[in-house]
Amino acid sequence: MCSIISLNLVELKMGSPYRINRVRELLLRELSDIVSQLKDPRVHFVTVVDTEVSQDMKYAKMFVSLMGSKEEQAEAQKALKKALGYIRREVAKRVSFRHTPEIRVAYDDTAERAAQITTLINEVKTRDGRA
Repeated sequence: MCSIISLNLVELKMGSPYRINRVRELLLRELSDIVSQLKDPRVHFVTVVDTEVSQDMKYAKMFVSLMGSKEEQAEAQKALKKALGYIRREVAKRVSFRHTPEIRVAYDDTAERAAQITTLINEVKTRDGRA
């Protein structure tokens, strides 16, 4: 009997996959809007690409894509981390959660890797065309 009760308590604490996905999509939309409205010039070329939400919905990870040189990317990441308190407050104002998730920033280099792969494929094509 105890195991059934504890299992139900765990299920209550964890969000359903459907709810987590809805919260993830809502956070993505709101975070994209908030980041685009930041006044810091260092975050002008930052794009929120995706979000992840923990099972208990206490933590959210914001994946960002950064344009510019390595130095500009580092400065943009610093600016975003500095603005996380403001971003979290804005999310709390816009969306009614019982607890607003703690937001973390992660760099997403998918676009850069895709460009590198495309370049490599084009190089192989030109080599095969000449051979």
